[in-house]
Amino acid sequence: MTNEFKIIALLGRSEDPHVSSLMVALNDYLKNKNIEVIVTSGISSQLKARKVKERNISVEADLIIAIGGDGTMLYAAHLAQYNHTPLLGINRGRLGFLADITPNEMLESLDKVLQGDYASEKRLLLNAKIIKPNDSSQNALALNDVVIQRRDTGRMLDFKTYISGRYVNTHSGDGIIVTTPTGSTAYSLSCGGPIIDPMHDAIAIVPICPHTLNNRPIVIPADQKIEIKLLERADCNAEVIVDGHRITDLNMKDTLSIEKSKKTITLIHPPTYDFYEILHSKLHWGRDNRSQNKEGKK
Repeated sequence: MTNEFKIIALLGRSEDPHVSSLMVALNDYLKNKNIEVIVTSGISSQLKARKVKERNISVEADLIIAIGGDGTMLYAAHLAQYNHTPLLGINRGRLGFLADITPNEMLESLDKVLQGDYASEKRLLLNAKIIKPNDSSQNALALNDVVIQRRDTGRMLDFKTYISGRYVNTHSGDGIIVTTPTGSTAYSLSCGGPIIDPMHDAIAIVPICPHTLNNRPIVIPADQKIEIKLLERADCNAEVIVDGHRITDLNMKDTLSIEKSKKTITLIHPPTYDFYEILHSKLHWGRDNRSQNKEGKK
């Protein structure tokens, strides 16, 4: 079978020796397969590969391989979205819900991918738009989540949420998360949000430390538009965070509009990929802790 990936980009924190060693091994492996390797200009000079500008990575590459944790995958996803370049992750982080190939499986899995034996899936993106009173705006794309949180204050935030123009609730708390299925196993999960199967076309709205217990997460269809408006409160500062990166302040009379983007991200997985096996592995689902506790007491 003809290999469809003629040019492959390697992304990762090359200053990390664990990541760097994997990048060197991948570079040598791919060159032996007569595949051109490209990297961003910030990559260590010890990696002998053609360097290109960040924004051009997805234009030139047929496949992007991210080596690191889910943070590296998010960085790679933001580069991949410019030209819908598929993305594959080698996990050198901790949990690794996005980067699901271990270093030990790396070359064997890549062999299969290059032979066309792989699974692919499209993940939805959110478009976040901060609209100012003068109608100026700022946009950002999120693979994981869009977060409103407190900034430089010990006070709670007060804000209203609307779904497709319908008033939903007035919230008081530390903030709120609007998450994709991909992001449902990230920050949202630690705030009590639901896990959403990535095949579902849905979005979750998850409060952060709500003042009242009846302020609960809600899952809605992804085609619904969400609007969030900050209410006036003394000494109350808020900011918008997209996929872990601060975008801007959110001020009184600003509106944060969030809706499903027309763009998607394509993830490449080994042919044996199973989302529920990932949950078993990362969250220890399916284990009988009762028998383990009994053994520990003996």
